[in-house]
Amino acid sequence: MPLAIFALALAAFCIGSTEFIISGILLPVAHDLGVSVPTAGLLVTGYAAGVAVGGPILGLLTTRIPLKPAIIGVMLIFALGQLLCAFAPSYELLLAARLVPACGHGVFFGVASLAVAQSVPPERRGAALSLFVGGITVANILGLPAGTAIGNAYGWRVAFVCIAVMAVLSVVAVAFTLPGKSSGEEEADAPLAVQARQLRHQEVWLSYLAIAIIMVGQLAFGTFQVAILVNVTGLDPVNGVPFYLLIGGAGAVTGIWLGGRLADWRTGPAIMIIIVGQIVSFALLLFAVRSPILVAPMLFLGSLFGFGLSTPMQMRVLNGARAAPRLASTLVSTAYNVGIAAGAFLGASLLDAGLDYALLPACGVICSAIAGIVGIVSLRLPQTSETTQFA
Repeated sequence: MPLAIFALALAAFCIGSTEFIISGILLPVAHDLGVSVPTAGLLVTGYAAGVAVGGPILGLLTTRIPLKPAIIGVMLIFALGQLLCAFAPSYELLLAARLVPACGHGVFFGVASLAVAQSVPPERRGAALSLFVGGITVANILGLPAGTAIGNAYGWRVAFVCIAVMAVLSVVAVAFTLPGKSSGEEEADAPLAVQARQLRHQEVWLSYLAIAIIMVGQLAFGTFQVAILVNVTGLDPVNGVPFYLLIGGAGAVTGIWLGGRLADWRTGPAIMIIIVGQIVSFALLLFAVRSPILVAPMLFLGSLFGFGLSTPMQMRVLNGARAAPRLASTLVSTAYNVGIAAGAFLGASLLDAGLDYALLPACGVICSAIAGIVGIVSLRLPQTSETTQFA
């Protein structure tokens, strides 16, 4: 694989770390800023809402900017946003500070996914995208546990400073390894009317819908997974929780690898297999969450199927919107973060209403089942001529 893909994976690691880190430092943030745990969980909702709204707007404004300067510019803004978070004196200002990197999040994954896809032959795009998205899984297997450990040991603000430093390193790596404008970038310059028509393909918008629904269930549980592991499973927040998060991260890495291989096979069946796996893993988690022994493999499987979905979905969207690759990829992040925002809000609302933490995995069962129905409908509808071979 080209070195540029590894550099972009490092940048993805930074972005994934800052999005997920709140779940790991939720308890110290809530205590330090004087808010409840469900209220602190809304920091995930606020970030995701910033991605969902700011990503498409910024994406349209930067559609004529070549990929390399767009990626570098977004990552510099991202690094600044981490420092603003580190020094935010109140909950309200921390929420506002997280909106700065959030707006560039969707744009980054839109332009970086396109850069990755253009760096390799078509038959290797699934593997290349899985390696790139692997930066997010490494954020789970290393970034989230490490950030949790750092936040608990040295203060949650230090975790944001560490992410800022890594973001600057990723800028240097991208600057030295990513080529300038490639011959394929003219696809991103198609007129907006043409791009909009691409988004009307059912493979594209139904994929967005399925992604959003799935993420509602995943984040209703995932936002509060550390609180669940402490309050329900009974783990020690310093010596126990990071190890279990590491197990979940290992599942995420495995899922990304498996999802990339399945995407290079057939995206439609791959998506359905993964969704069924999500339903089963969340159902089993309902029974395993109170056991320190049983919850570990369930966290592994939940992350495996959760992250395994990303590459097949990305491939299906890109194949269905070939004349609008940058906008379509940016809206993938929007779809994910609409679901993330709604899921974190749903989880907080259910907890505020008195729901037991242990019942939150039920949201994953229900939402994954609904997304599975959407997937079946999409596969049964007529495919566009551009995507039939990938269905």
